[in-house]
Amino acid sequence: MKGDGLDRWRTLRGAICVAVALYLIAPLVIVVIISFSAASFLQFPPPGLSLRWYRNLFNDPAWTDALTVSIQILIPSATLATLLGTAAAYALVRGRIPGASVIGAALMLPIIVPGIITAAALFGAYRGLGLNGTLTGLIIGHVIITMPYVVATVSSALRTLDPRLEDAAATLGAPPFQAFRRVTLPLLLPAILSGLLFAAVASFDELIVSLFVSSARVRPVAVQMWSNIRGDMDPTIAAIASLCFAFALVALLVESILRRRTGVERT
Repeated sequence: MKGDGLDRWRTLRGAICVAVALYLIAPLVIVVIISFSAASFLQFPPPGLSLRWYRNLFNDPAWTDALTVSIQILIPSATLATLLGTAAAYALVRGRIPGASVIGAALMLPIIVPGIITAAALFGAYRGLGLNGTLTGLIIGHVIITMPYVVATVSSALRTLDPRLEDAAATLGAPPFQAFRRVTLPLLLPAILSGLLFAAVASFDELIVSLFVSSARVRPVAVQMWSNIRGDMDPTIAAIASLCFAFALVALLVESILRRRTGVERT
């Protein structure tokens, strides 16, 4: 009887998990299906299948320029966010900084406060610096938005890392930087790469800050999608949304593989 109750609980738990997963994934699946529609407008179920909206996506200069701008923003912003976020996490967890918890909470603010507040603040600051509508301004804004993901990921990994390993390296004569490079960094690398992937996905999808500080010439994909939705909307928006979904899915799969290979999940 006891075993039967446990089996029913496991079945119910699995059913709830599947139901929640379907609830979350169903809208994305519908968007992917619509992206292959042969109709000239958003329609589900589609009357036929076609790749015309993907061809339209890569033949339209507005979309290709937006994709190029997004990549030009994504690579430097994700790299800078990873470098700065890793350094900040290491200092907060391993350093003896007064008010480290307050500083750590402040670093999380860009993803806690409403995005429009950060965007309005950047817009005001950029007006005096002439950075509105520039690639540099967008990169700086995306670093601010994405760095908290790196700080959170690397800080969590550092707290599970035994500090006695660094102490042992120091005892054997390794200077602090060499101990970090030879001992800490290799053990921390999966978490750093995870933070990099999260930062890249967040940068590619970021809309509000991009909407405030972009221009007609420097316009990332998220802003182009917003403009398309407000104008003549066709299934091209579903095609680019499917590519964004595929990019995020691949990033999460890579992150999961990295964690499994290094055994981070077990710790």
